[in-house]
Amino acid sequence: MQHTRIDPAILYFGTPVVLLSTVDEDGVTNTAPMSSVFWLGHTAVLGMGGRSQTARNLLATGECVINLPSATLVSAVDALALTTGRDPVPVGKERVGYRHVSDKLAAAGLHGLPGDTVRAVRISECPVNLEAHVVDAPTLADQDPGDDATFLFEAAVSRVHVHEDIRAVGTADRIDPDRWRPLIMAFQRFYGLADELRPSKLATIDEEWYR
Repeated sequence: MQHTRIDPAILYFGTPVVLLSTVDEDGVTNTAPMSSVFWLGHTAVLGMGGRSQTARNLLATGECVINLPSATLVSAVDALALTTGRDPVPVGKERVGYRHVSDKLAAAGLHGLPGDTVRAVRISECPVNLEAHVVDAPTLADQDPGDDATFLFEAAVSRVHVHEDIRAVGTADRIDPDRWRPLIMAFQRFYGLADELRPSKLATIDEEWYR
C-alpha cells in the first residue's frame, strides 16, 4: 500500500478521554473533558490551552483528579463538550460555541466524592480516579505563559482508586484489561476498545519493573 502525504489539522490518532477535576483557590470545583493526556510511570502529562479554567486552577493550586470514564459514560462526557468554567467566556471560546456552566458535574448527571490527598473531587461514576499534584508546568515551545499558551502539566499521581469490578480477580493492585473498557477519542470522535487481538510480549514483564 502506497503512502500519501497529508496535512491534518490535528494528530489525535487515539487517546483515552479523561474528566479532569480541578479546584480554584476558593475551593470551587471545575470538571473538564480532555484527551491530550499520557502517562510515564506514575506521572501524567496533561496538555491544554491557557485560556481554560482548568489551566488556571492547575496553575493556582496544582491539584487535580484525573478521572477515567468507561465507554458507557460517553453521553455524560459529551454533555460537557463546549462548556467552560470561566465567566465571562473567553472571546475565542465563545466564538466557537462555548458556554459558561458553573456546576459541570450536575450538568452531566455525575457525582463527586472527596479526594484523599487533594481538594479536587473524584467522580463516583468513573471506574478510575487518579489523584495528582502538578510538579511542573512548562509551556509548549517556550511560549509566554498566558491565555494563548499551551501548557504541559506534569502531574505526579498520589493516590489511585478503582471500581472493584475492573480489578483482576485474586490480585490486590492489578487491573483486568478484559474488564476495563475506556472511552477513546480519535480525531474528535468517540470510540471504545474491541477485544484483545493477541497477548503482548510486554505482558511477561512484571509490573514492578516499571516502578
